[in-house]
Parts: sequence; structure tokens; C-alpha cells
Amino acid sequence: MTVLDHLELSRRSLLKGGGGLVLYFSISPGRLAAQEGEPTPAPPAAAPSPPKLPGSLSDFPFLDSWIRIDNDESITVFTGKAELGQGIRTALSQIAAEQLKVDFSRIRLLTADTAQTPDEGYTAASHSMEKSGTAILHAGAYLRRMMIGLAAEELGVAAGDLKVEDGAVVSSAGERRSYGQLVSGRSLHVTVNDQTGFFEPGNYTVMGQPVPRVDIPGKVTGEPSYVHDLRLKGMVHARIVRPPKRGMRLSDLDTSRIDDMPGVIRVVRDGNYLGVIAEGEFQAIQAMQALQRAAQWEGGASLPSDTDIYDHLMKLPADTSVINGPETAVSPPDGAKIVEATYTRPYQMHGSIGPSCAVGLFQNGQLTIWSHTQGVYPDRAAIAEMVGMDERAVRLIHVEGAGCYGHNGADDAAADAALLARALPDRPVRIQWMRDHEHQWEPYGSAMVVRARGSVSGSGDISSWNYEVWSNPHTTRPGPAGNLLPAQLISASFEPEAPTNIPQPAGGADRNAVPEYSIPNARVVEHFISEMPLRTSALRSLGAYTNVFALESFMDELALAAGADPVEFRLARLEDPRARDVVTTVAKAFDWTGWEQRPGRGRGFAYARYKNLAAYCAVAIEVDVDGATGRIRLGRAVAACDSGQAVNPDGIRNQIEGGLVQSASWTLFEQVRFDAEGVHSADWAGYPIMRFPSVPETVEVHVVDRPGEPFLGTGEASQGPAAAAIANAVADAIGVRIRDLPLQPERVRAAMQA
Repeated sequence: MTVLDHLELSRRSLLKGGGGLVLYFSISPGRLAAQEGEPTPAPPAAAPSPPKLPGSLSDFPFLDSWIRIDNDESITVFTGKAELGQGIRTALSQIAAEQLKVDFSRIRLLTADTAQTPDEGYTAASHSMEKSGTAILHAGAYLRRMMIGLAAEELGVAAGDLKVEDGAVVSSAGERRSYGQLVSGRSLHVTVNDQTGFFEPGNYTVMGQPVPRVDIPGKVTGEPSYVHDLRLKGMVHARIVRPPKRGMRLSDLDTSRIDDMPGVIRVVRDGNYLGVIAEGEFQAIQAMQALQRAAQWEGGASLPSDTDIYDHLMKLPADTSVINGPETAVSPPDGAKIVEATYTRPYQMHGSIGPSCAVGLFQNGQLTIWSHTQGVYPDRAAIAEMVGMDERAVRLIHVEGAGCYGHNGADDAAADAALLARALPDRPVRIQWMRDHEHQWEPYGSAMVVRARGSVSGSGDISSWNYEVWSNPHTTRPGPAGNLLPAQLISASFEPEAPTNIPQPAGGADRNAVPEYSIPNARVVEHFISEMPLRTSALRSLGAYTNVFALESFMDELALAAGADPVEFRLARLEDPRARDVVTTVAKAFDWTGWEQRPGRGRGFAYARYKNLAAYCAVAIEVDVDGATGRIRLGRAVAACDSGQAVNPDGIRNQIEGGLVQSASWTLFEQVRFDAEGVHSADWAGYPIMRFPSVPETVEVHVVDRPGEPFLGTGEASQGPAAAAIANAVADAIGVRIRDLPLQPERVRAAMQA
């Protein structure tokens, strides 16, 4: 489905007044309140409390929140989660098709839209399958059983004498009732309160199959697929002028020359917020450039240098807490081998290939925004607060963006679209950031420091483990208007919300900081630094990338001190059989025991269970290191993933492969450069990412399927293990451990020459 198909489906759905059932958002005020993110009216006091429902059904238990069937037999499935390239449009459709027993092509999936879909918050933390997939699984099975029950009543036969085939209930005598016929005139506003009657996984025909991704054909053939491609009738174009540095104020501006430029419709200024709207996109760019020259700024805050950022971070005030183990560090026993290490990760950016973009339309008192935000409901709340409108008068519609896992500039661009559209009513206004704005103003993934001190006894046991992590926040998403960049710049400005950490067990800065291995008295301390030299927020896997890199590197260092094979060292301390399965699967497929080393070549291994409660992933990789240049070349990579029941095995492979490649780019290349004058990583030359010649020679992914087990999510599972496996392979190749990311050639050469 292309971006234009999505828009057309959205319009049709809003206009339908007939069909097989009344549109769910007009069924009752209670349902409307629930869809608007307000509490549903409480049941009568005498009513018993319903049982806890799984996934997002716990918040939206009504069947019509998830599925609609019309008289024309069309089937629409709703999800509050957004397609970000992780393949949920395909996987969620597979779940619905399987449980409803209809052909996959008949399912039309409508993703995050505040006017039509349930409020499932952010699409983040690999929760889409766990939350939305589980809800659709139960809703689909419940609806199918309901259709059988209705058909049994109409046909006067026992339910056991009926079967379902391609969206119809059929009796043994051949009598047939389609889903559309059965729901005609009936409401599906009923609670999904029965968690039985699923098909056995062995009988699946759609789930568990490698169904081709529905979003890929349009993307590779150039069809309109992204919000960047959205073109509405009468649409105009806009650009924003940002301050040269954060905290600067607009002191003087003469717009007379810009007002007379060809195509310019309006210069928009609100306090320190400055933009321009023009008929054509290039006209908007030319006007923006003229505005940049005309604007005078003053003030602003200086930044520390990226060369001493880690010392700077560790000197800032921090909220320190022990998240695992004893309050005081356990001293190593006499005679134990002590290993100490400090690992660092710089600020890194999302680096979205398509700069942040949004389209806004303010018409008849209603504000509609098309955006690639990962949270339509939270972003709507923030935008409504910023512009002083009732949330019910603001609609956010998700349309895919060209690249992002996490909180990039999408929410800010949506806020730009809101302010600009309000300044020019009745015409759609398209805003796209420039590349330098994207690089310099998006929220980054936090720089982090990890210090580890451990020991191994003479018998090879880990006898002490002390681990400390320093980090800025990993989530400053909206919610509040103050978390939107434009809201901080307007005259009636909003202050950013005080950042908070994500508590364990999922964690934010400390995500995956607690070792999953059996280690007595493993002590883990987090130093949460709320003061941000650079603006930070969610980047794929949050703190897990750094913590798994550090933890799994440290495990290799301890294995070396113990004189043990790294894989055997891990297996000796892994009690979870599913964890052991992915480790042994990778070791066997990689031929770990039969691998032959040669000068300049090394192998590395790493394992993690994402968040210690989601998908299991292990990675083995081999590298070649050029002794003269320090360049690292990635060879064969082997991974295994257990994310519960596999709905689309190819989709899982896509995510593990993609996560591995992105993680390799972070690990080998990416670092935000800055000093007192500001951020200098303003383009791809200043922020290099992995190019095609640098990707691994081969990537082999083994899907460990668990039929009948809960969905665990896959999208972020390989980020940490890939980084650690690469670092461990480099150490194996050159005989020296490099603990500072990224592993750029100059850093490798320096380590080899030390």
C-alpha cells in the first residue's frame, strides 16, 4: 500500500455511514473517549472486574477497535502502531488473515491515525508484535468464533458442524454465510474476553510463512511511499530558519526583500521561530537562504568539545542508583585475576536518509497533520498544547518516513507543519528540513561511559563483577509541548520537560546493563545525567547498544583472563535454555570450533536478550584488519534470533540483518563532531555512515521459531550483539582491545602501534 492508498483509505473510512457495522468511533461516547486517550467510563459498581487482557487489548478491549467488516466483504484491521520499515504492516496482516481464515490479500491494514486507530502510544522498544500483534491475534480469533456462532443461529445447526473458509462460514450441507452477511446490521462493539480457540500453529497457512513485504514493491519502484512523496491539491512549500547555535535569540530581522521574492506567500515569525511559505519548493529554499542572511541573532550557549566529552559527562550532577546487586562493591578474592576496563560511545544520530518532513492543513477550525512521528497520540497532545487547541480538533495521521528507528526530527517537523499551516489556513503546507537542520537539530543517541571491574578465580569462575554506566536521557519524546523544538522558540515558549529515566526492567540508559549470566553478587550502578550538552532522546535500542557492547566485550576479556573459549565461557553461565539455543545455533553455523585464524583476521562472538525480557540474539562475525591503514573489513556474519512465535520468518531476518548493518555503521564510523561553536556534523562528509563496500560479505540469520509462544519483537535485538561481536573480532585480529567507539582506522592504527 502506497502513501496515497493510505490517505484514500483514511478518507473512505471516515465517510462511511453504512456497511456491515456502525463505525466504531461513533458507537458510543465511551468508545469515543477511549479513542481520544481519555478514560473510559467505569462500569457499574456491581459489575465484576474483567480479567486482564493480553497486549493492547488491556487498554482497548473492544473488537471494533481492531477489526471492521463491511457489507462489501472488505476487511479493515486497525493498529495504533506505525510502520517504520520493520515490516509490521505485513506481519499484522498475516495474523489477521490467519485467525479470520481469509486470503492475505483481503486484509487492509490501517496504521496509526488519531481519528481511527487505538491509542497504542509510541511505536518503540520492539513492542509492536507483543502489544498490537497480540491484540489482533485475539481479536481475529474471537471474531471468527463469533461468526461461527451467528451462522449456527441463522442456519439452525450446531457450531461444531460448521467450518470457516475464506471469510465465510460453511455448513456440512454446503450452506454458506459470508462475514459481511453475518455482521450486516450488527455492532462489533463487544469485549474480546475469551482467550481460547486459537488454531494450532501446526495448522497455520499464513502465519509462519515468508510472505513478501507489502511495502517493498512501491519503495523499490519509486511509487509514492513516504510522507516526503505526499502531494495534496493546492499544496505549498515551507522552510525553517534555525538559530546558528542553541539558545540564540532573534534580535533583528528585515523581511522586506524576502516578501517580494518570486513565489513567496508569507514569512512566518513567532518570537525566535522563523520560517517562510512559498508556492514552489525551490522558491521556499531560496527565500530561506535570504532569511538566513537577513536574520540577526544573539546569545547562545557554548558546548564542550567532543574530545573531552566523557570527562565532562562524568563531572555533571547525576542521579546515582544501584540497580542490581549489593549496595557496596564486592572485592575480588585473594589470588583472583582482576580485569578493569572503560568503554565509551559518542553521541550518534539517526541520520535519516530522508530529512524530517510533514504536511499540515488548518481548515474550518480543524488541524490535520501528516507525519512520520512514531507516536501520533502523544504528538497530537503536544501540538494541541503548543497551538492552544482542543486535542479533538487536531488529527495526526502517520505516513512512513524515509529512515528512522527512534526519536528523530519527525515530531518537531510535525510541530513546524502545525505552526505554518495555522499561519496559512485552507492550504496544505509541506515542510521538509534541510540536511544540515536534520543533522544539527535532531535529538541524538546519548554519549555513554561504562566502567567495569571484575575478576576470575583460579578455577575460572567470575568471582566479582562491578559495572557502572554514565549516560544522558534516552527519551525526551513529546508528550508535553516543551519537548517540541518549535514550541521552545515561539514567543509564548514552553520549557522542556525535566527528563526522566525509564525504570528497570526495560530500562533506558541502563537497558541491558544487568548481566543475564549467572554471576554471584553482580553489582550494577547507573549514573543518570539529566543535563544534556546536546539534545538526546531515543535511538534504536537506547542504552542497550552501549551496554551490550561493553558487557559482552568485558565477558571476552574475562574469558581471556580465565584462559577459556569465549563461547564456552558464556554457555557455562547461561541457564535459560532459549538463550543457550541461540548461542549454540550460531556457534554451530559459524563453525566456531573449526574456525582457522590467520594474521590480521579475527572472530568475535556476542549474545544478549534484548532488555533481558524480549528477543534472544547471538552474533558471530569475522573481520580482517589492514595493519597499514587500520581499516576493518567485515567478513562472514552469522546470527540467530528467538523472538517467540515467528509470524514472518523473512521479516525477522530482515530486521536482524538491518540491525546488524546499522549497528556495524555505528560501531565503525559514526560520531557527532562538535566544539564550543556548535555541531560540525552538518552533512554526510561530517558524519560518515557505512557505504555498500563496507557491509559484511555475507549475513546468515537463523530464526529459532517458538510456535505458540508469545511474540517478543525483533527490531532492536541485534544492535548490541553486533557491536560487541565486531569489537571482539577486532581484538582477536590485532591482539589489542579497543574500548572506545567508533573503531575508526586511526584509532585502530594507534592501538596497534601502542
